Amino acid sequence: MKITDIPFGTTDWSTVEVTEHVGTTGKAFWRTRQFGHIRVRLLEYTPGYLADHWCEKGHILFCLEGQLDTELADGRKFTLTPGMSYQVADQAEPHRSCTALGAKLFVVD
Repeated sequence: MKITDIPFGTTDWSTVEVTEHVGTTGKAFWRTRQFGHIRVRLLEYTPGYLADHWCEKGHILFCLEGQLDTELADGRKFTLTPGMSYQVADQAEPHRSCTALGAKLFVVD
């Protein structure tokens, strides 16, 4: 990721519009800001959320609240709790997320 041509700024996430994304089960609520080619999101997954696709986009993801379980297409599984993060490159390892308890995440991609 190369960050260019973005002036200093702040974001009050409580003022950013929420969009709803339905998973195979549960829902995801996104607050999204776009800065050139960089997307920054505050995500909230409801308890019981399961993504409806395998994602191949690269992310840097930080868990703020709850618990996030991420499965890679090769079968490996990882659990994030508050204060943990993961990073993965574009087209590197297909992954999908789920959460039994719900989760709040900060994502840059």
